[in-house]
Amino acid sequence: MLVINSIDKPRLSGDTFAYSGDGVAWKARVVLFMGFAAMAGGLAGSVTVMVLKYVVPEAGFPTLWMGVANVMANALVMISSAVLWVSQNMEDDYTYNLAL
Repeated sequence: MLVINSIDKPRLSGDTFAYSGDGVAWKARVVLFMGFAAMAGGLAGSVTVMVLKYVVPEAGFPTLWMGVANVMANALVMISSAVLWVSQNMEDDYTYNLAL
């Protein structure tokens, strides 16, 4: 979540920023991909743990709920970080100025 939200959307479009070195957009895209890949890996891992630990031994529902809750928590973290990244990188047309 921190890796994904540390990348601004304008960094992905071009290399016109004054950073050291070349290929800033390419590097930002790689870091963003790695962040999403890590979240997808976490979700896949939670599904694997649920299946191997709770579904295969045919656990009852109170015990099965721990596996379902783990998958739901990982999925909601993944969705919330994607929504946060999109909402932080929206254009300034839809923002309010609350400065006093």
